[in-house]
Amino acid sequence: MGLFSLFTNDIAIDLGTANTLMWVKGKGVVLSEPSIVAFDKNTKKIIAIGNDAREMQGKTHRDLQVVRPMRDGVIADFEIAEGMLRAFIKKIMNSWIPSRRIVISVPSGITEVEKRAVRDAAEHAGAKEVYLVAEPMAAAIGIGLSVDAAVGDMIIDIGGGTTEIAVIALNGIVQEESIRIAGDELNSAIMQHFKKSHNLLIGERTAEIIKCEVGSAVALKQELVVRVKGRDLVGGLPTTVEASSVEIREALEEPINAIVEAVKTTLERTPPELAADILDRGIMLTGGGALLKGLNARIRKETNLPVHVAEDPLTAVVRGTGAIMENLHHYGEVIMKGKKY
Repeated sequence: MGLFSLFTNDIAIDLGTANTLMWVKGKGVVLSEPSIVAFDKNTKKIIAIGNDAREMQGKTHRDLQVVRPMRDGVIADFEIAEGMLRAFIKKIMNSWIPSRRIVISVPSGITEVEKRAVRDAAEHAGAKEVYLVAEPMAAAIGIGLSVDAAVGDMIIDIGGGTTEIAVIALNGIVQEESIRIAGDELNSAIMQHFKKSHNLLIGERTAEIIKCEVGSAVALKQELVVRVKGRDLVGGLPTTVEASSVEIREALEEPINAIVEAVKTTLERTPPELAADILDRGIMLTGGGALLKGLNARIRKETNLPVHVAEDPLTAVVRGTGAIMENLHHYGEVIMKGKKY
């Protein structure tokens, strides 16, 4: 494809539904942008990616389309995903030495077909060797856990498309649950709430802002109020309504409850010796969803276990993926089987 020149170093990628993060050997995390692409519908030519494409979301004319090529943690539009990957790599590279290796984190519940799509996209973007690693494993390594120890650690990684729950010990995932309910579902629940309760149509970006500003999983000490702009479904005109953090919390109850139930299910299936370790060490929360107000308190209340939000939860997966890239020999056991050499 003549694209090997886009790479200079080995790269680690967290190819997420909501955000793509990239790590380069010797430089650390060099890119964190939304997994969004704007392209010309007639020519399929990519016009903008990442932050630039997000600015266009919901504001395009008929010849322009803004899409998210990742859905539920996996590639939904192969051609666009490959173009996005190539464009992001080009953005962070400035010399002409080809790369040999790329490590990409993927959901632990990914199918063989979905694995192949990720590998192919990376190879078409120029990689010679592609390695895949499960997101919860990468997150555990990223926050400094000793995944090779004979000790159980529980990780909950809440991204845009999937929530990955895993009990890790001895370089392997002992028990896992991967559900396609995460940040996107929370946004969707907020959009539905305004449609039903306020006859107001709001976009995905607005829902995301509301979630970040006033969304919560438990009652807040001081409840908040937010002004929301959208289109009145009855009159058809733009309007503004006020909403409280109480009603937003009620709107988020169903997806949050699904996440909590998945955590409980994983704990119920965990071997007793590892369950004892989790009781001592607690549960670690990573991913953007870990930042939802009071989510750690909600899981603590429902499980009676200590729950900690990791430091810089948004970059935990890519930092772990980078650590694996730096020491592929040491972390060989955590690479998903069926890898290419």
